[in-house]
This record gives sequence, structure tokens and C-alpha cells, in this order.
Amino acid sequence: MRRCHYFLTTLLTLCICANCAAQALDVEALETSLRAPGRDVSDRIRDPQRKPIETLEFLQLQTGMVVLDLYAAGGYYTYILAKAVGPEGVVYAQNSPSGLSLEEDRGERTRSAALEARILAGQLDNVRRLERPLNDLGIAADSVDFVLISQILHDYFNSHPQRAINMLRSVYAVLKPGGIVGVIDHQGVVGRDNRRLHRLPIDAATQVIEEAGFVLEAQSTLLANSQDRHVRSIFDPMLNRATDQYLLRLRKP
Repeated sequence: MRRCHYFLTTLLTLCICANCAAQALDVEALETSLRAPGRDVSDRIRDPQRKPIETLEFLQLQTGMVVLDLYAAGGYYTYILAKAVGPEGVVYAQNSPSGLSLEEDRGERTRSAALEARILAGQLDNVRRLERPLNDLGIAADSVDFVLISQILHDYFNSHPQRAINMLRSVYAVLKPGGIVGVIDHQGVVGRDNRRLHRLPIDAATQVIEEAGFVLEAQSTLLANSQDRHVRSIFDPMLNRATDQYLLRLRKP
């Protein structure tokens, strides 16, 4: 009986491990996707600074996940997320209706046009455009595995800290228990005009994260830059967008 129990336990363990391996991020395939001829040249230029593959590895993204790319803008990360989760996964590329007509960063087209171009060029059949405000996402509660909040938390916080908390609570509502949120933002300094600089001190970020109910599971210096003194706007040409950024992995209990 003990031998049979041991066999069944071992078999179950092997099955679980096999399933985990099947869900692991395929880094080699993702690297190939990022080098694809049809990928936007401006996105390739950003890669060395943004380190998307290492970032997603730290955030524990897996293939087959349902992902929300919050404020996807022109779709830099939408393309990468879609390739990373593969055909079995889904990526919701969310933008508020009012922001779609704005010009894309580093481009002469609207964010809506840029996002559509990336979807078509990458043949991203697993992307669902979500042109809705955060308080009305239209996504079922507890249905999303992973949310990326890249370089946008500072805008919510700097208009009013409660607005940032409300945004995070909207994310919390659609995320599955145990789901992951990745936060990337530009480091700021307490006492400076971070609203003008488009920055957010990490202590302020962690405060609203905890108030929204998330657990801060890990943080990384992967995107840090000690040469950035936090006194310039992130749009200052002198910085060339090489800002000092923090990377946080949050978990919904």
C-alpha cells in the first residue's frame, strides 16, 4: 500500500511539474518575435532600456495567461505580451476613449493608429482592444491572471493619491486571487514637483499599493539608472528616456 501511495504521489508530482514547464515563458521564442522584420523599428530602439524579456521573467508572466495591458497607448508592450502568452493566451489592450486621439510617444500618428498597426504587423490575433475607462472595463471579476501597469501610476497619483488607489482597486477586482500585477514607474523625490516631472517616489507607490489591498511580493533594480538624479522631467531630451525606474511585482491575496 505504501509503495502504491508513493507511486501515485510521484506521478502526481511529475504531472504538476510537466504542466508548470508547459506554462513557462518561452524566452527563446520571445526573443525571435522581438527581432521579427515586421516589428516597429522605434520599439526595437527602446528594448535595451526597457529590457522587456527580463522584466516579464521577473514578473513571472507565463504562456496561456489572460493579461490586461493597462493604458496600452500605442502598444509597445501589447505586442510583447501577446507574443509572450502565445495563441492560448489573451491580451486586453486597454485605453480610455479620450486618450486614443493623442499622438503616440516618439511618433506622428495617433495612439489608436499605432496600436492597430502593431496588431496587424504582428498578426496579434490574441489581442482584444478595450477602449473603455478604468471604472467600466467590461471584464468579469476574478478573470485576469496578470496586469501590467507600465509608467502610468504616477499620473493617477499626482492628480490625487485617491485616484491611484481607485485605479488599483479596479485592477484588483478583475484579477484572479493569486494573480500578478507588474508596476513600472519613474523614480521621484519627495518634496519635488513630481507632477510636472512625471515621477513618483517608490514609497508613495508602495503606500497606495498596500491601501488597495495588494501584497508587494518583490522589487527589482533591473530598470534602475544611477545617473538619473530625479530632477528632470522624464521628457527632457537630455535624459533620452533613460530614467531611473523601479519594478514591482504585486500579488492579489
